[in-house]
Amino acid sequence: MNEKKSFVTRPMGIGLLACLCCLLWGSATPAIKIGYEWFGIAADDIASRILFAGVRFVLAGILTAIFGSLIAKKPLFPQKGSWGMICKLGLVQTVLQYIFFYMGLAYTTGVKSAIINGSQTFIAIIMACLIFRYEKLTLQKFLGCLLGFAGVIVINFDPSGLTGGFTFKGEGAILIAAIAYALSSTLVKSYSQKENPVILSGYQFIFGGIIMVAIGLLMGGHLSGWTFTSTLLMIYMALISSVAYSVWGILLKHNPVGKVAVYSFTNPIFSVLLSFAFLGESSSFGLELILSLALVCGGIYLVNRVNQ
Repeated sequence: MNEKKSFVTRPMGIGLLACLCCLLWGSATPAIKIGYEWFGIAADDIASRILFAGVRFVLAGILTAIFGSLIAKKPLFPQKGSWGMICKLGLVQTVLQYIFFYMGLAYTTGVKSAIINGSQTFIAIIMACLIFRYEKLTLQKFLGCLLGFAGVIVINFDPSGLTGGFTFKGEGAILIAAIAYALSSTLVKSYSQKENPVILSGYQFIFGGIIMVAIGLLMGGHLSGWTFTSTLLMIYMALISSVAYSVWGILLKHNPVGKVAVYSFTNPIFSVLLSFAFLGESSSFGLELILSLALVCGGIYLVNRVNQ
């Protein structure tokens, strides 16, 4: 266990594992878009989107519990006193975040949602420093956040997608989803000191996923197009959540929130690259991509640089 702890606290270990998580999350964007097409989900069908996400998260939780048990060589079950933490985490990290995210996507542009959602890293670090006081907010952390957020804006910048005002059901919902993600990161940091982060991840997915399935069905959502290929896609999306959130939880347990959360600024970059590769979507591959990557790397360096 000491070797594992030393690896997840080393700068290279943090960087490699955090980037693996962000690569997986980045691949979720093209996978979800393909899933909507294969499962016959229309762009304005929020109920079916919530149902789609709920099925994915229930499966992710089951896979997390199974894989965790195989690795530990024993069944993994929450401690009696952990159910409260699991329910709170499931409501914030899964239900609140994704319901508001899907609702917001239907009422705003992809550019605005990407930029607003990119603020979640900045919000997570601010919460960890000023509200939960897990760490100090230094000038270099603040500047690092600004650089990383600037990178998110550059990779997503499109003047035509920034038109319109600010509405609660559109931009406001995306902002609430970003705040929910930030809050969940600080909760994972706290709860993982008392419970195995893999157990937290798996069972909160099951709890939150069941609630989302129920909400989706009550709203009239439905999924069609179940085939061998679409089922494999659903399993892959479940594995994205299962692996990424479990590893992310382990990183948060052993490191300051800021040192881990700042890597989330790479999510949009991976998402853009993978969307281009799998969907053929036109993207900013010239100066914009290079500048965005430079800004994000600069932000990561500043946040992780050790004060002398």
